Amino acid sequence: MATAQPRVWVFGKGYSAGDKSLKQLLGGKGANLAEMSRIGLSVPPGLTVTTEACEDFHKSGGKLTDELWQEILDGMKTVEKNTGFEFGNPENPLLVSVRSGAAVSMPGMMDTVLNLGLNDTVVVGLAKKSNERFAYDSYRRFIDMFGDVVMNVSHSLFEAELSALKKAKGVKVDTELDNEDLKTLVEKYKAVYLKATGQEFPSDPKEQLKHSVMAVFNSWNSTRAIKYRTINKISGLKGTAVNVQAMVFGNMGDNSGTGVLFTRSPSNGERKLYGEYLINAQGEDVVAGIRTPEDIDTMKKVLPKAYEELCKNCEILEKEFKEMQDIEFTVQEGALWMLQCRTGKRTGLAAVKIAVDMVAEGLVTPQQAILMVEPRHLDQLLHPQFADPKAYKIDVLGTGLPASPGAAVGQVVFHPEDAEAWKAQGKATILVRMETSPEDVGGMHAASGILTARGGMTSHAAVVARGWGKCCIAGCSDLHIDEVHRTMELGGKKLAEGEWISLNGTTGEVISGQQKLSPPSISGDLGAFMKWVDDTRELRVMANADTPEDATAAREKGAQGIGLCRTEHMFFASEERIMKVREMILATNPAQRHAAIDALLPYQRSDFEGIFRSMDGLPVTIRLLDPPLHEFLPNIHGADHVHADHVVDELVRDVGVKKEDILNRIEELQEVNPMLGFRGCRLGIGYEDLSEMQVRAIFEAASAVQKEGKVVHPEIMVPLVGTTQEFEHQEEIIRRVIAEVAAKTGVTVPFKVGTMIEVPRAALIADQIAERAEFFSFGTNDLTQMTFGYSRDDVSKFLPKYLELGILQNDPFEVLDQAGVGQLIKMAVERGRSARPDLLVGVCGEQGGEASSVEFFAKCGLNYVSCSPFRVPIARLASAQAVVRAALAKK
Repeated sequence: MATAQPRVWVFGKGYSAGDKSLKQLLGGKGANLAEMSRIGLSVPPGLTVTTEACEDFHKSGGKLTDELWQEILDGMKTVEKNTGFEFGNPENPLLVSVRSGAAVSMPGMMDTVLNLGLNDTVVVGLAKKSNERFAYDSYRRFIDMFGDVVMNVSHSLFEAELSALKKAKGVKVDTELDNEDLKTLVEKYKAVYLKATGQEFPSDPKEQLKHSVMAVFNSWNSTRAIKYRTINKISGLKGTAVNVQAMVFGNMGDNSGTGVLFTRSPSNGERKLYGEYLINAQGEDVVAGIRTPEDIDTMKKVLPKAYEELCKNCEILEKEFKEMQDIEFTVQEGALWMLQCRTGKRTGLAAVKIAVDMVAEGLVTPQQAILMVEPRHLDQLLHPQFADPKAYKIDVLGTGLPASPGAAVGQVVFHPEDAEAWKAQGKATILVRMETSPEDVGGMHAASGILTARGGMTSHAAVVARGWGKCCIAGCSDLHIDEVHRTMELGGKKLAEGEWISLNGTTGEVISGQQKLSPPSISGDLGAFMKWVDDTRELRVMANADTPEDATAAREKGAQGIGLCRTEHMFFASEERIMKVREMILATNPAQRHAAIDALLPYQRSDFEGIFRSMDGLPVTIRLLDPPLHEFLPNIHGADHVHADHVVDELVRDVGVKKEDILNRIEELQEVNPMLGFRGCRLGIGYEDLSEMQVRAIFEAASAVQKEGKVVHPEIMVPLVGTTQEFEHQEEIIRRVIAEVAAKTGVTVPFKVGTMIEVPRAALIADQIAERAEFFSFGTNDLTQMTFGYSRDDVSKFLPKYLELGILQNDPFEVLDQAGVGQLIKMAVERGRSARPDLLVGVCGEQGGEASSVEFFAKCGLNYVSCSPFRVPIARLASAQAVVRAALAKK
């Protein structure tokens, strides 16, 4: 008979049944504690309650079963044995911490309780074994945390009592309070607890532990945790593990302390310890940003032995995990204890440097390094920086700690809710706070940048902002905030909500006004890293580009061709061009229409020549005209009536058509549902001469550029095909015109004719279409619209609620719906290649630059993805990562 897997796993220095591979079961924190214990580091003994236990807890309606509770108590017996202390024994007390720890790191999203096990008798025994100050300081902290985390008693109520006592005693910092003051605080805190809950503070340590474990489990479904998972697209997890660990104390005097560090700089990747510590303090003091800590480098003078051991441990952990580590530690009376390690969150700049350096150091291979950089890291590097940092020096209001690099410009807001509301209105904001907390996560994500008056480089604001690649300045101590009147003052200048400021997260400078931003470029470490990426990936990455300038930018970003050139965008390049399009649409007879179309040909030909020159040797996929004709005409029913009337008057003058006739024609072309109306190949069938003109312009341009000695590969794409007959109609025109141009110019240009798969019916009959089409390109924007029945223009009215309720996990117009739209793509590829084995298949929708979607496309056997030039490097990385992960899955 199989033995059920234990739900409680114990660990400590030199022993552990678990290891780093069990993150899904033990959570990231529990698995890493197990690993540190296994390799012999000084880890305080403890136990981990598994994520499966959390899942069972929620399935049972939030009940902790007797069986699980007994397993926890049995585990506590082992912890007692391994520490030599006893839970609840005043003569030899064991105190523990209770922390959450999901499989994916979610900093600050769930709750922690420290010093658990204290009561009125245990605190006396602890005082005898240590000292009164330490014992009662620990006790008052425990009451505060337990009340806040477990019983939802606001932390501010306890903080108010602390502030009142400090004011009464005439002191500024906690450490100036004497022993009797701390005893007084304990009583005041218990009174706060009683008033808020109607119950006495629990004195039974086992009852404290039981409620705390339940609180951690419940925190998995807290509003802030759910919001964090939604923002970071974290799904598929069973819950959080619970880590119960023997307390070690950093607040036992000047030979004790606590700290948080990264084994390399999370901001720029420099290979040096980067972090902070506090003497005579507990861990929450550093993370919460309540006290301003010291740089970790100064610890070598104050606690030299512990610092030396810490440096050695950092080297061991990097070799073991092959990653930069984020470490929490405590020094108790000179002895170092490792409390936590995890892969450190970092900026894009740091991610690339760390990956490149670790390959050079022999810690990882280039393929392993490819997985160390996330697509969002490249996204950060591609974000703008300040165009000229010297130009704004006179506008610098003050400086803080450069917590997360980059540049941000926005209007000042003081409340997270306002940041979210203003973003919904299309406004860029800078969230200004005294300090942030997990409850602020929604506003932090919505803001362009974050500025705090308190906190260090490892405060909540700093860690979360770096993880998102969001510009952040923390600990700007000269910043004064008046939340009531919604103003801030810095550098002698008072700013009200809505005024503009700029942040330089690399230098920590806070700047007045809207500073000019400029785009970054790919070079240095990033260039070396991207070479590994390109050597590894199999998918070609192309770009969506509509002008010669776009094509040049795409090639600079590493694009291997153009996967979508939208010919209609060329028509909007000038008033002259758009007027010719309008003349064509408003023509009252074929002769007028032909004349207008002929006038458009030179414009199109010139643009195609520029694109072909820019993409010398690379394929260019050109989509024939797609949007409905009314989009080229003035919107007489829109908000800007004055402009529309002006355009109509110009048309009357230039085209020679009566105003009444023009207005009637505009009305005729209006469609109830343009997405499903007279557009795409339907236009080419209705106006054959339009398709003829476009193909003629393309191949006259191709012939001219080929005569210059350049290599040209045009691919003509028929949009919105739903039947084989539609494609055949347009294909006949395309091939006929190409032959005419070749006969006229004497130049034979190699080409392909294919179609966009945007209509679900086209996916279903892909084998029939592929008998004639030489390539498919999935237009995932329209395919998503038609599969879901969602209008992309209107989806914002209900999508936020869908995401909030979990009806959808992601915006399907950003992240491919693999279960629905993805299956249509997979089926179309299989059916298409059954008819034409060498069928070239790609994708040119927005999802072509989204990492998880690119990985899916690679699995489906696509030849290429096409995205905006800006996202080309991200698609290149995602493609390489798909190859590496597929290879790992086979092992």
